[in-house]
Amino acid sequence: MGKNKHRVLVVDDEPDIVEILTYNLEKEGFDVKAASDGKKALEIAKKFQPEMILLDIMMPIMDGVETCRQLREMPEVNTAFIIFLTARAEEYSEVAAFDVGADDYITKPIKPRALMSRIHAHFRREKKKTKKESEIIKIGKFTIDKSSYTLLVDNEKVTLPKKEFELLYFLAETPNKVYGRDELLANIWGSDVYVLARTVDVHIRRVREKIGSEYIKTVKGVGYKFEWQE
Repeated sequence: MGKNKHRVLVVDDEPDIVEILTYNLEKEGFDVKAASDGKKALEIAKKFQPEMILLDIMMPIMDGVETCRQLREMPEVNTAFIIFLTARAEEYSEVAAFDVGADDYITKPIKPRALMSRIHAHFRREKKKTKKESEIIKIGKFTIDKSSYTLLVDNEKVTLPKKEFELLYFLAETPNKVYGRDELLANIWGSDVYVLARTVDVHIRRVREKIGSEYIKTVKGVGYKFEWQE
């Protein structure tokens, strides 16, 4: 079962929300599993290897932010698309979510039809990306393989969460070209996903921490570039 279906993991401690989301997802043809807390979600994710995770923030045992942080460290789900579902609309909660690797952020109450539309849009966009971006970029000590989401630095594998990898890949495609935050948001997150401009800054910082700060430069008042000199 689910061999040719997209796998989605629903994580929420409210049974009614889990039931509604599971029903709508299965109705749309997704292979669905659910967990009521973060610890259980990690156990299921390791075996189920979901392509998308709908994750509540306020949960017992382990909250969504910590769960997301640990999910991003698991090779089995490193590239999964993570959408936070939460009743908290404060900006600091949203920033915290993106800081640990979230891809999208939706406030409750959830509108199932709108959520399904967003999920389908994501998978369509991923399908187009896979067809279009299958080349390997080799630049200096970096080998960046988009088809397998693999980054090698001096032939050593470096693990990046999905959006961090896509951001690096996008910048490295056109070395020394400067991109503004809005351009990066549109190309990496898509126009149908609402995220703060600060999300770009957070992801840039995290990429720098892993590959070195000398490669991605800030052009004040303009944006960011991958700097490379032959």
